[in-house]
Amino acid sequence: MTAVASAGPAVRPGLHTDRLLRLMRGAVEECRLDLSGAVVLTEAATGPYAVTPVLAAMAGAADVVALTRDTRYGTAAEVTRQTLALAEAAGVADRVTVTTTRRPADIARADVVTNSGHVRPIDEAMISLMKPTAVVPLMFEAWEAEAGRSDLDIPALRARGIAVAGTNERHPAVDVFSYLGLMAVKLLLDAEVPAYRSRIAVLCDNPFLDFVVRGLTSVGAEVTAAASLAELLGGPQPDALLVALRPTGAPVLGPAEVAALSARWPGCLVAQYWGDLDRAGLATSGLPVWPAAAPGAGHMGVLPSAVGPDPIVRLQTGGLKVAEVLLRPAARRTARDLEFVDELG
Repeated sequence: MTAVASAGPAVRPGLHTDRLLRLMRGAVEECRLDLSGAVVLTEAATGPYAVTPVLAAMAGAADVVALTRDTRYGTAAEVTRQTLALAEAAGVADRVTVTTTRRPADIARADVVTNSGHVRPIDEAMISLMKPTAVVPLMFEAWEAEAGRSDLDIPALRARGIAVAGTNERHPAVDVFSYLGLMAVKLLLDAEVPAYRSRIAVLCDNPFLDFVVRGLTSVGAEVTAAASLAELLGGPQPDALLVALRPTGAPVLGPAEVAALSARWPGCLVAQYWGDLDRAGLATSGLPVWPAAAPGAGHMGVLPSAVGPDPIVRLQTGGLKVAEVLLRPAARRTARDLEFVDELG
């Protein structure tokens, strides 16, 4: 079979179609995902993100419309080819449509609207087109929904009576959080700082903490961790400061903190895992930052896909499982099903 990797000179074996299909079938089975008869509006994107519409169809969705567009990762034509090749290999190509056109009719008939990148923003204008019985599964945990996100109008969804909920990424059948440590290792490796035998300071104020620390220590890093920079600065200079703070809509390190960091740990690498940074201010203070290109506001500096398609397959399947549960009348939702759902506050 062919592979459905992103455009490039070579296909990485982890993205080979045979392997992707094994991962996808396993995830659908483990989550007991059943979207029989549903109309799903989602995205089609490059590399591992080609799996989302195909997973929905594999779970029995009657019709899947996948929005796409040209990005720096690949053209819409490339995404369409990759997605339909995977859908063909899975035997569901007749139920998957990839389009660059945001058609009101597709929004109006959708039972499930995922909050995926090419579907966003899910704003008041879009929500006004959705039927009240539609559901919106978030492909992240509920607490992340309010971490600097401006592309999802939760009050408007609730005002229209549309059910919306997060995905329990720590559910054993999803287990995406267990990849967070690998992602930290990958971010540092790309900056040419091997975690092994390196001293890493982790600045983290959220549930990522234990998973990131565990992943780093498991490969031989010496790790100190705290929720505030002041707590960390009392220790010896590390090889890198890994910042994993909830986004706030502003830089998570203020000018005073940058000045203190520069004075106490001159030249320290600042690895941006999560949380927006004042890169110009850091550069002026002589503090290098990685990744080289800033992620979008509120977005992570390293994506789960950086360590392979596995976490993406599991996360997207888990998110679609949330949609399945939300579509079911409340009285028919079992305790086992509700374990997948992370309710918004």
